Amino acid sequence: MIPTLWFRFRRGVERLFTGQSLQGRLALLTGISVAVVVLFVGTTAFIITRVSLLDELDRELLSSARAAATLIAEDPRSTVTELNRPGITDLWLARVSAQGETLPTPEEGSLLVGGAPEIAVARTQTGSSTRSVMTESGEEFRVVSVPLTLLDDNDEPSRYAVMFGRPLTGLSSTLQSLRVVILASGLVGILATTLTALWAAQATLAPVRRLSMAVGNITRTDQLNPIRIYGRDDLGELTKSFNSMLKSLASSREQQRQFIADAGHELRTPLTSMRTNIELLVADDKSGMLPEGARSEILDDVSAQLGEFSALVGDLVALTRDDHLARKPDLLHLSDVVESALERARRRGHGITFDVALDDTQCIGDAQNLERAITNLLDNAIKFSPPEGTITVRLTEGLISIVDEGPGIAEEDLEHIFDRFYRSDQARNTPGTGLGLSIVAHTADAHGGVVRAGNQAGSGAKFTLRLPPVVVTTEPEE
Repeated sequence: MIPTLWFRFRRGVERLFTGQSLQGRLALLTGISVAVVVLFVGTTAFIITRVSLLDELDRELLSSARAAATLIAEDPRSTVTELNRPGITDLWLARVSAQGETLPTPEEGSLLVGGAPEIAVARTQTGSSTRSVMTESGEEFRVVSVPLTLLDDNDEPSRYAVMFGRPLTGLSSTLQSLRVVILASGLVGILATTLTALWAAQATLAPVRRLSMAVGNITRTDQLNPIRIYGRDDLGELTKSFNSMLKSLASSREQQRQFIADAGHELRTPLTSMRTNIELLVADDKSGMLPEGARSEILDDVSAQLGEFSALVGDLVALTRDDHLARKPDLLHLSDVVESALERARRRGHGITFDVALDDTQCIGDAQNLERAITNLLDNAIKFSPPEGTITVRLTEGLISIVDEGPGIAEEDLEHIFDRFYRSDQARNTPGTGLGLSIVAHTADAHGGVVRAGNQAGSGAKFTLRLPPVVVTTEPEE
């Protein structure tokens, strides 16, 4: 039963808060918090005030009761009016015997009736008692009692307790006024605080609403325009982060568009050529229009175009997928990777001499991707090397350098040499897809490295691929 009630209560609270806006929730939480504080402080203040007033009244009544006991001991026929003390007219006086009989003072009626506390004081003749009593008329009194000993005509002591009481009408009125003041001030405080919290939340969340509206506008219009920054606070920093993200998205979108346009252009060229050649072959099959040997030349051309098309598609796939994220990197000997790439290069570069010097550098990476990148650099060097030229390959502490004896790279081309589909004027008539060096840059970045292009003095182009080396320490044998 209890868990069910608690579950329902929690669901109700969750609905109360989740159905509100952030501004409303802040105001509601503030109002509830202030209400709890006001309830606690008001209750505490009321209790402390009541206890203090009762304590002050008890001290005053005890003092008056002791004075009355002294007068009655001197003259048992003394009345209340004979005490002659300030405020004595609203006091009530009575005596309680040790046997529990309540005796009013002479010439006075009494509304007070003794009870167990007064009988105990009368019997023990020590200490005092304090309590609140309700009369038959419904009036509440605060009563104190002190011991009193009287001598009868035979000089025998009789033990009594002097009861001294005052109506609590004034105290109750004061406490009621205090209760009203606390309640009114608490309600006013809760209302004022809640309204202030609502205003503060509205002012504080205004930048958040503006940011939300700006993001919603970007979603609706698909326009990656920067968001205006208001202030230098945390929301301003958040807006800066959004703007950086938007700038990155815009750049990525532009690169994607350019990539698709370039890829479409590059793919269209071999496809158009292949279509023309195939149409010629179809026409020749029907009419025999081609001269002797032309059919074989067209088939060779189609085969070459298919190879070019396959290479282009393979390079595009290599640039668009992240195999380095799918495969676990291994500890590699870079010299082995470079040697594998050199074996391919030697088969393609007939007549080219390779001057190779490799150290035993190790690194963490993917051997297949690194071999492909180094092969692209070597193919590029072979492409621009003169017949019987020399390509110098060096590996030193993670730095791979490849220098050819070609014409070098023009200064205006160095900035774009690693861009996709970029070709310099010197490379216009050479075979290739224009993606080889882009794949090298992509692979270097994936391995935490960097690739640079430049010119070697007295020689041709120079490419350097730097990869972070791994230092492997071996424990000494015991």
